[in-house]
Amino acid sequence: MSLRLLSTLAVQGALQEILPAWPHPVQAAFAPTKQLQEQIAAGEPGDAAILTDAAIDALIASGIIAAGSRVDLVRSFIGIAVRPGTPHPDIATPAAFTQTLLDAKSIVFSAAGASGLFFAGLIERLGIAAAVRAKATIIPAGFTGEPVARGEADIAVQQISELMTVPGIEIVGRLPEALHAGAIFSGGVFAGAPPAAADFLRFLASDASAAVFRRHGVEPIAPAR
Repeated sequence: MSLRLLSTLAVQGALQEILPAWPHPVQAAFAPTKQLQEQIAAGEPGDAAILTDAAIDALIASGIIAAGSRVDLVRSFIGIAVRPGTPHPDIATPAAFTQTLLDAKSIVFSAAGASGLFFAGLIERLGIAAAVRAKATIIPAGFTGEPVARGEADIAVQQISELMTVPGIEIVGRLPEALHAGAIFSGGVFAGAPPAAADFLRFLASDASAAVFRRHGVEPIAPAR
């Protein structure tokens, strides 16, 4: 039985490796969480979705995702990347990270992705939003590492797993834990989906998938025993 999956970009790299191990066809569509949440709320059909935990909960509350179907899959961390051969800026502490953003000539982040939404709020809380936005490229969707790889920006901000999919950049590291302790990405089953959709999410939460998720820059969340 073929399943239709709507998934955040944060786990795209891992799923492209995991899906062939699932014994049935999966038609996967990848986009930023906010975009997918809006599409699903507007009637986009599917069998399973992987979004931020908050987005899955909102869709459960609206009855689109089945109550009790949420499965927490991974914790993802936002990081920054630069072009190979350029100095790695200091992001070890909140103060160092803030100074790095102020010193950077150009920064790129996304408008619709979970990382971009978080980053937009973070620079507001740090009191540097105006300074950062004045030199930022804000892409509507996609991978922020691509403009950096092309030399169009100095620093890319995005989920580590998404930065890892882009050749021609170097990942500096995660944001300081005091600023970002990670985001949870969860799966949910559409109301009325076949039982295979829940089986598929359990497969993603299994030990067999955990090593692949780690290899692609996200931390699996151990299932409740």
